[in-house]
Amino acid sequence: MAEKIRHLLGLSGGKDSSALAIHMRDRVPEMEYFFTDTGKELPETYEFLNRLETFLGKPIVRLNMNLDPNKNRDFDHWLTLYKGLLPSSQVRWCTINLKIKPFEEYVGKDKVYHYIAIRADEDRIGYKPPKISSLRNIIPKYPFKDDGITKEDVYQILEESGLGLPDYYEWRTRSGCYFCFFQRKSEWVGLLEQHPELFELAKGYEKFNTETGERFTWSQGESLEELADPERIAQIKANTEKAKASKKKEKPNRRLIEILTDVHDDEDDEEPCLICHK
Repeated sequence: MAEKIRHLLGLSGGKDSSALAIHMRDRVPEMEYFFTDTGKELPETYEFLNRLETFLGKPIVRLNMNLDPNKNRDFDHWLTLYKGLLPSSQVRWCTINLKIKPFEEYVGKDKVYHYIAIRADEDRIGYKPPKISSLRNIIPKYPFKDDGITKEDVYQILEESGLGLPDYYEWRTRSGCYFCFFQRKSEWVGLLEQHPELFELAKGYEKFNTETGERFTWSQGESLEELADPERIAQIKANTEKAKASKKKEKPNRRLIEILTDVHDDEDDEEPCLICHK
């Protein structure tokens, strides 16, 4: 009797993994879709996943969340265990505990094909397959690479499905927690303007140690309190608009989201967590 193989596709709430789910829907009818919920996602992300679930005609399994709130292993659960240490690009405990481990537990000992949304036009450090999990029973698959699917194709897949892009792409170009430390300055301004209540919640996580002078902030180099100063907001917006105008002049006939992505990519050189931002 042949060994049973499960087919899994993880969704981040981002454009690439969503387009991959649409692309694979009729190609692998037995596909299982899952979303590792941190409990701190944007409302737009949850809304888009609900619409995607309807399109796929299958449930998207939500990992980490439990019917009993006291048993949820969300961000706050792990923050308590880490004694208030905020995750950062150097200490990514959120990715490990909220994304990778729940995924591995969901897989268990089963043999699994894991479908990953790396596009054909991406060169992630010479295209070294990402190490999302070290378990040998999890075999990565890259359909976009195999089928030559590029960024332009991803936009087309989403548009033709009728789903389009999640609404947060109007001001943010990556999925992930609303307080993700990989957010750029202009994206923090976007959060403040679009979801001021979430900005305040994010601000509440930041700490200042009066004894040592250490600051624990989401955004490198400044606190959210400092970033929210009207003069600082005006400066960030002006810099972003200037960069957008420059990018648009370079290639005039592009989508706004593509221009904004280029601007944001120029702001940092750190690779975000693949499992969160695809």
